Amino acid sequence: MKTTWLAGILSIVLLVLPMIMFGQDAPFPDDGGSPCDGPFGAVCPIDGGVSLLVAAGLALGGKKAYDIHRKG
Repeated sequence: MKTTWLAGILSIVLLVLPMIMFGQDAPFPDDGGSPCDGPFGAVCPIDGGVSLLVAAGLALGGKKAYDIHRKG
């Protein structure tokens, strides 16, 4: 019983702690620069790769669902 409470509390702490650590705003220059210009280069456009991964996941899930439906 104690280990489940301890594991639950530890899981919550490990899930919330990174959100707190990375929850700060990035410092942007006051010269009117683009908010996408981070210290390591452009950080905003993530749509291309994420869209492909989502499409691949949907295709794989659809095929698995079709196979299960076809099997019986």
